[in-house]
Order: sequence, then structure tokens, then C-alpha cells
Amino acid sequence: MAGLKTAVLLSGRGTNLGALIDECAGDGAPAEIVGVVSNVPGAAGLQRAEAAGIKTRVIDHKGYPDRGSFEDDIHQCLQGLEAELVCLAGFMRILTAGFVARWHDRLINVHPSLLPAYRGLDTHARVLADGARFTGCTVHFVRAEMDAGPIIVRAAVPVHPGDDAERLAQRVLAAEHRIYPLALRLIAAGR
Repeated sequence: MAGLKTAVLLSGRGTNLGALIDECAGDGAPAEIVGVVSNVPGAAGLQRAEAAGIKTRVIDHKGYPDRGSFEDDIHQCLQGLEAELVCLAGFMRILTAGFVARWHDRLINVHPSLLPAYRGLDTHARVLADGARFTGCTVHFVRAEMDAGPIIVRAAVPVHPGDDAERLAQRVLAAEHRIYPLALRLIAAGR
């Protein structure tokens, strides 16, 4: 029996996609990745999905006159995949309130901070500039407000003396690769 039908939206490398693919591999997996959609032609995550035998589609936002028509096509694609859950994995487009409402409590995201702290971009540089001793990552249900919504899982990551944004980002990304599959497992189990 297949697990929770899950689609992934991405714009880049697809490292979190890789962690989700690993979680969904094998018998008894909690979820099945039914498709990967990217807004960036040639995104490395598309090759990662294809190598795993997962359907891919590019819906390039640059080919649309407005955000609404772009999101309508994404919505139609997700419905065509019969997706029950959508994971944002480095999807670098802000989604409108209308799209988020269509996927209420069926749309999750991973963010590289302990939300609600450090919403938005350049999180690691801001953490370091503030002299924080800990940071981390959060998987949450998406709401219309950026980097907001009910938290599913978080992981703390220490800030080490001498860290730069790149070193800190690598440690936070490793934590993301642990908690995103856990979040998917929890949702698929109805927890």
C-alpha cells in the first residue's frame, strides 16, 4: 500500500528532496513522492528526482504575466499528481494567500532558523551578527504570512566560535535533512 501522496516544490539543488526520497524508499514507507515541480529550468533537484524515477515538471514563473496564473498552473499540476501533501524544499517563490488557502494544512516548509526567530532570508548572517549561541531549523505548516504557521518539528544547532555563514549553514542543513523526513513521517502517521 502506498503512503501519503506527496509532491515537492523546489528551485535549487534538492538536498532536502534527497532526504525525503530516502525517507520514502522501500516497503512500508510513510509517504510516496508522486512528483517534483520546479520553477527553475535545469534546477539540480530535477535531476535528483529523475534519477530516483520520480515525475518532474518545470513551471517557470518567468513565463507568466502574474503570480495568480503561475500558481493556478502549479495547483493544476499538483491536482493532476493527486498530491495529498506538498513539501516546499528550497522553493524560492513567495506563495499568495489564495494558493496557501487551497492547500491549508497540506503545505509544509522547512526554514533554516528556530522560528519565529529569523524569518526571511540571510538567516545565518543575521544569527552571527546578533551573536546568538544557538540557531536551528523548523518544519512548519505554511500560512500566508512568510515563515509562519504551526510548528511540526524543530532542531537546535549550536553556533561555534569562528563560524561563518557558510559553516553554520552546512550544520543547519544537516539538521534539516534529519527533521524534514521526520515531519513527513509524523504527518503521514496522522500525528
